[in-house]
Amino acid sequence: MTVAGVHHLTLSVTDVERSADWYQRLLGPAAVVRREGPDWVRIRMEWPSGLVIGVTRHEGTSSGDEFDHARVGLDHVGLACSGEAEVREWATRLDDLGIAHGPVEDVPYGWAVTARDPDGIAIEFFADRTPSG
Repeated sequence: MTVAGVHHLTLSVTDVERSADWYQRLLGPAAVVRREGPDWVRIRMEWPSGLVIGVTRHEGTSSGDEFDHARVGLDHVGLACSGEAEVREWATRLDDLGIAHGPVEDVPYGWAVTARDPDGIAIEFFADRTPSG
């Protein structure tokens, strides 16, 4: 058996509306579905490319909580780019949107630029140096 790829990503956040607005401001309009459970609320966003990101607010999450990449769980989210030029285009888009980000990094295996969402989750736009990775 093989896995074709990641189907979707769901992030725990402090404010689903704020996070959904931020991701759509960055990535463009998405088809949105809102769901609620007994102690959670989720907004699921799907973009025309097939990318699906959900943001969930759990009742037990403090509104003052912030993501910590050093804890067990998630370190960052990496979104695929076609090459260095596209990574640089994302850096420009982040600038245009007024979203703080790091420099475009040129590492032995590719290029990346990283920003943080409203809860501090690192969102990295990444391109492999070679098509095979």
